[in-house]
Amino acid sequence: MEFIVLEQFSGILCSAPDALATATLSPHLARLNIPLGTVGCNPKLSVFNESGDVCLALGEPRFSDPALQDVNTLRGPSAAWMQAFCTQGEAALQQVRGRFCVVLIRNDGSDALLATDRFGTWPICYAAQAGALHFSDRADTIPGVTRQVSSQAVFEYLFFHMIPAPTTIFEGVSRLPAGHLLKWEAGSAQCICWWQPTFDEQHAPDFTEAKQQFLQIIQDGVTREAAGHNVGTFLSGGTDSSTVTGMLCKTLGAPAHSYSIGFDASGYDEMEYARIAAKHFGAEHHEYYVTPDDLLDGIPRVATHYDQPFGNSSAVPAWICASRAREDGIDKILAGDGGDELFGGNTRYAKQRVFGWYDSVPGLLRRGLLEPGLALPGMDRIPLVKKGVSYVEQARVPMPDRIHMYNMLVRLGMDNVFEPDFLARIDTDRPQREQREVWQATNAKSHINRMLAYDWKYTLADNDLPKVIGTTQLAGLDVDFPLLSDELLAFSATLPPEWKLKRLTLRWFFKEALRGFLPDEIISKKKHGFGLPFGVWACQHAGLKALASDALSSFRGRGIVKAAFIDDLLNIHLPAHPGYYGEMVWILMMMEFWMREHETNR
Repeated sequence: MEFIVLEQFSGILCSAPDALATATLSPHLARLNIPLGTVGCNPKLSVFNESGDVCLALGEPRFSDPALQDVNTLRGPSAAWMQAFCTQGEAALQQVRGRFCVVLIRNDGSDALLATDRFGTWPICYAAQAGALHFSDRADTIPGVTRQVSSQAVFEYLFFHMIPAPTTIFEGVSRLPAGHLLKWEAGSAQCICWWQPTFDEQHAPDFTEAKQQFLQIIQDGVTREAAGHNVGTFLSGGTDSSTVTGMLCKTLGAPAHSYSIGFDASGYDEMEYARIAAKHFGAEHHEYYVTPDDLLDGIPRVATHYDQPFGNSSAVPAWICASRAREDGIDKILAGDGGDELFGGNTRYAKQRVFGWYDSVPGLLRRGLLEPGLALPGMDRIPLVKKGVSYVEQARVPMPDRIHMYNMLVRLGMDNVFEPDFLARIDTDRPQREQREVWQATNAKSHINRMLAYDWKYTLADNDLPKVIGTTQLAGLDVDFPLLSDELLAFSATLPPEWKLKRLTLRWFFKEALRGFLPDEIISKKKHGFGLPFGVWACQHAGLKALASDALSSFRGRGIVKAAFIDDLLNIHLPAHPGYYGEMVWILMMMEFWMREHETNR
């Protein structure tokens, strides 16, 4: 058996005992042949072969067993994984921290175990067909599988602006969800959840002790991730990125390189706060203002880089920011993602608590007075009463369905957007069913912890982390997330729910613990981020307008979205409401560029 190992990996496993397991990928990358019985290690991929068993590993796992960590250091992650699985079986996953994915192939390919970390930051995609398991780290490079675009996946992309795992854009190809493993035995595959968060909602820690532990965990994480690298940070000026930047300056004992992106558009720029944070910590700050011309190059490059359509509109600014850092010689950048989702910082958490108050109103009063009264004709036209009508309408919808009441497709109406033939091929209710399953599976009683666990999948694992990982990869940088370390994740689960959302105060503990470390202006500012004024620019900039029009003109011929809807979108809705409808133009445009590329390379 021989492995052709590249920077990433893929393979085919068969149930037949004499089947050949191969690892191949991306033909543009240099090949490295590793014969049996040797260890092959590089910063991206580690391979270990022993007695007919093979282990492939990506990432930088940290083993809690000192002996295994020694093996990890001396012989590579794949050798440590092999030993861990031999002694502990799949329970070994519980003892490993960090970002990783691993594939253990046994019995010449007839048995295997594939696993990814708690946030799925090193993905594994697979297809089980005719007694064979096909796998890769990308959905578009799985060997031996015909790539056919799934109509259901197209719909879910347009619904979520990304495709949540386990679905991928291709029929019959799945992505291993975060914190899951895949067991391949006797020609069949079984997907199992190996990690699920457990919240200690009865714990009442001492605030001073909790603050000290919190700050130490963050500092340790930043120190660990910065070691051995010419490192910098993304700095948006928010609490998360400012915290990481400040801790990096403290760790280095010298000014850290921080990188910020600005937009010369009203309501979209927060460079002022990035400057405040950089000055406060003494960072060596780098600024760049994105222009519409930057997007002309960036949009097609970012859209086609991903293995499936990805519509997060801040991906292009993130790539531009990462590229500037790479030009300066930075080889690893630290991102602040995770603080909101671990400690209760998203504005919708407070909004949903307000709706949750309706449940405390006695049922007899709700059903006998409020709801009948507010349902009377004309009540929704009285200014003050109108808000009450809207509040009750939303409050009556259970979670998590309430989250998507204002989803663009729901608001516009599926029949108004999609071609009838396309609608007939899809299940429009599947996204809500799958979200309900995630919501119900959460091991938490409090509303805030349920929302956090929900966001760990849909906001982090499926959206924000692929955005940052994909765009930094395109720029040629490594990236890590100190605020998503397993240590900080476990710590956050021990905090009382009211420390995360105190009445309507978001991330109360996080801000109070950082008071005195962060500038007061940063703690009190509203959340922003690398928002992109695409809709505004698409109406003003001739080149960007032409790019969007060309992409949507091609997309209208794919039998997915009604041609009349696209015409109205470009000619009526976008000019009238560029901030709102610009997002729809963006996600259609990104899908079209992705489809063009993959049709060419199929």
